[in-house]
Amino acid sequence: MCGICGEIYWDGQTSNENRLKAMLQAMEHRGPDDSGVWQKEHVGLGHRRLSIIDLSEAGHQPMLDKELTLVFNGCIYNYQTLKTELEVLGHQFQSHSDTEVILKAYRQWGMECVQYFEGMFAFAIWDDDLQQLLLARDRLGIKPLYYAPVSGGARFASNTQALLTSGDIDTEIDPVGLHHQLTLHAVIPAPYTILKGIRKLEPGHWMIVNPDGQIFKKRFWHLETNPPETIDGKPAPQTEQAWVNAIHQRLKEAVLKRLTAADVPVGVLLSGGLDSSLLVALLDEAGVKNIKTFSIGFEDAPEEKGNEFEFSDLVVERYQTDHQKILISNQDVLPRLHESVEAMSEPMVGQDAVAFYLLSEQVSKSVKVVMSGQGADEVFAGYSWYPKMDRAGKSIDLTNPDEAVSAFAPYYFDRSHQEWLAVVNPKYHIEDVTSRLVGDSLTEGGANSFLDQVLRFDVTTLIVDDPVKRVDNMTMAWGLEARVPFLDHKLVELAMMAPDELKLKQDGKFILKSIARGIVPDEIIDRPKVAFPMPALKYVRGDFYEFMKSLLTSPQAKARGIFNQEKLQQLLKNPEAKESFTAIQGSKLWHAALLEFWLQKHVDKTL
Repeated sequence: MCGICGEIYWDGQTSNENRLKAMLQAMEHRGPDDSGVWQKEHVGLGHRRLSIIDLSEAGHQPMLDKELTLVFNGCIYNYQTLKTELEVLGHQFQSHSDTEVILKAYRQWGMECVQYFEGMFAFAIWDDDLQQLLLARDRLGIKPLYYAPVSGGARFASNTQALLTSGDIDTEIDPVGLHHQLTLHAVIPAPYTILKGIRKLEPGHWMIVNPDGQIFKKRFWHLETNPPETIDGKPAPQTEQAWVNAIHQRLKEAVLKRLTAADVPVGVLLSGGLDSSLLVALLDEAGVKNIKTFSIGFEDAPEEKGNEFEFSDLVVERYQTDHQKILISNQDVLPRLHESVEAMSEPMVGQDAVAFYLLSEQVSKSVKVVMSGQGADEVFAGYSWYPKMDRAGKSIDLTNPDEAVSAFAPYYFDRSHQEWLAVVNPKYHIEDVTSRLVGDSLTEGGANSFLDQVLRFDVTTLIVDDPVKRVDNMTMAWGLEARVPFLDHKLVELAMMAPDELKLKQDGKFILKSIARGIVPDEIIDRPKVAFPMPALKYVRGDFYEFMKSLLTSPQAKARGIFNQEKLQQLLKNPEAKESFTAIQGSKLWHAALLEFWLQKHVDKTL
């Protein structure tokens, strides 16, 4: 895992080395082991390296192969298989890195090479013969890729911080991004961001920038949920146990791929929940000994316990892992919140971001790669709103976008369009773009039930810009690579094809619970789904309240004028009243304060 950046111009400008170095400096934490810059007239590429595969100089980037130059962030888990296949086709290799496999695969198959890759990736290739810059992002958006149109050209980078170093990016608030931000609890689906001047490449897409500045995108992957007649040439599962067995096998393969594609040790972020506990059990199944595991907890609040150590300890005891427990005092959370917001490429309201940030700081002292359980709840229907949406969706026309939104919004939207209009300054007012996006997404082809539509939208769009992005940002802030087996695209494809009744059985995640039974303690499998405990940031009071108040009443916030001041004052006066929380119990005050905090950290300092 690394940080990449670059620029291309078509109006006679040449690439600027100082600008590339400034972008690399902003991504130093993503790749502390090495860096490199390559330039040729109007094109420049930069790379920060976190050495995971082929630790030698042979893995240095930017990597050149005759007329091709590549910068790459991520990991191609099947690179060794592809390398063998490419060698049979006549290609010769100078390294044993997955980076070189991408170059040779592009030479062999062109941009269709992305169809061969299993893993997480964002890369850019300069093809000097075609005079084209080619960019691609993995199917599930695990690796980020931002770009910015500028005068006479375009730039790209692994985070927004790098793009903002130049000072010539349009940092005006994008009303579309603002609508998504405040409606989908800080999820802004690609290509939008909160800023007008920065965009992000959609997951499962590649993009070509031509010599005349024309930009062409193509979607290379679309998740289908309709049950097939065959899977991998074999008859599709027909019974409950057959589905459990097939997904168990696919999950084991996903875990093993993420274990073996590394020349450094791999650990596990162990929360005490089903998903991460199952990862430990599957690693033990694969014969891994002395598994390194890491858990974090916080000081208790009067109303809530601050850790889940009693559950993670059960897994540690059963599998005798090499375990590290990290306990954080509540008084240490708020000061470190500043650092975690600095690490955010976009404003994220998930309050466990600081937990991942603090956990990653400690974990990075022991390992460079960890596995995490992100994605399991979305792929295997683990949240409480899925059964509600399923019931609501049974009485609608599955081809009608308005009806799809009516079945989805009550259980997911933070606020209605009317409330958004009341909360936001009229200068940002636009139509209900979030409902339009959701309606279009929930009526796409390739699914035969409303539940399938919801799960597909969640897996391919919503989690990309919430937990997946959050984990990438917070782990990479410490040069730590996070791998997410539950988002293996082959596993996702298979799980999505399973019958709806298996997805929702036993309050959701039935298939994972069945796989876990006997290898994960029953206390973990049978416990209710709970949010990650973060008492210091859950209750809107004390120092936390005063901090948010200072942000929202600051001169910068007043000058920016995003929010209706009367509405803000109502929130500040009654921060814990029922009406101060969104329909899905998010703090409206925190949502507003976090957005302002992020803008002050990332935008104001560039003015």
